[in-house]
Amino acid sequence: MKPRTKAARGPSQRQLRVGELIRHELSALFMRGDVMDPVIEKTGVTVLEVATTPDLRIATAYIRPFQPSGDGDALAEALMRHRKFIRGELAPKLQLKFMPEIKFRVDTSIDYASSIDALLADPKVRGDLESDSKD
Repeated sequence: MKPRTKAARGPSQRQLRVGELIRHELSALFMRGDVMDPVIEKTGVTVLEVATTPDLRIATAYIRPFQPSGDGDALAEALMRHRKFIRGELAPKLQLKFMPEIKFRVDTSIDYASSIDALLADPKVRGDLESDSKD
């Protein structure tokens, strides 16, 4: 059997734990309204996941606008403008040796799942799936 590389194993327990700590603190920060920006205040922020690099130097927060009509790209840009402030607010609460640099990305996995559901609901695709199951 071929040995698995470290990259193939996925994130370590420490990466997952630190990512979850950052996610909780980010959520609390946004819920309190500590970040003053019109875009952030108007749309709100949902933090779905925080992934860290193996050396814990960079944390990528996957976010979505709380309002369904919100612009995710504008929200990510607003958060990137305030990332130094956000990092400074999180550092004393997390008590890590090194506070990771935070990057914000819009999570598109929900949109992708919705598009797959829409494809599967299409009558043509449904007919193909039903004919395959009869064979």
